[in-house]
Amino acid sequence: MAQKKKAGTKDPNNHIIAQNKKARHNYNIVDTWEAGLVLMGTEVKSLRDGGASITDGFCQTYNGELWLEGIHIAEYGRGSWTNHAARRRRKLLMHRTEINKIDQKLRESGYTVVPLKLYFSNGRAKVEIALATGKRDYDKRQALRERQDNLEARRAMRYKNLG
Repeated sequence: MAQKKKAGTKDPNNHIIAQNKKARHNYNIVDTWEAGLVLMGTEVKSLRDGGASITDGFCQTYNGELWLEGIHIAEYGRGSWTNHAARRRRKLLMHRTEINKIDQKLRESGYTVVPLKLYFSNGRAKVEIALATGKRDYDKRQALRERQDNLEARRAMRYKNLG
């Protein structure tokens, strides 16, 4: 018989480890994919402790394989000589057709692949990556202005409906 989960408990096999919130501000997201991540044992233990940062991450292709670079997975505190390098290159697991599509877009000017989210799904480490183009400064200001205007409009409608 399956046990019920208590309210408020966190499932260690399905949770978000790190998010790159600035990516949606700095880039126009064209397409997203979910990719598996090849990790060492101490990296998995460190991720379960929540020690990761993906804000400086990006993806590149080498010899038909997709690699994630620039992310930081902290060294495992209770690790010994088996510990990993914090900023090493990590291989991504995707279908060949998806990798070829990404490689073709990366060869074009103006495209980059950035990680959006690092998480566990059914006990496996996954990363959500996005094909993106950079935003100009005026696009960023305009997006912030639109968000602020929408927020003020919602507040005004809420106060109008209350009174």
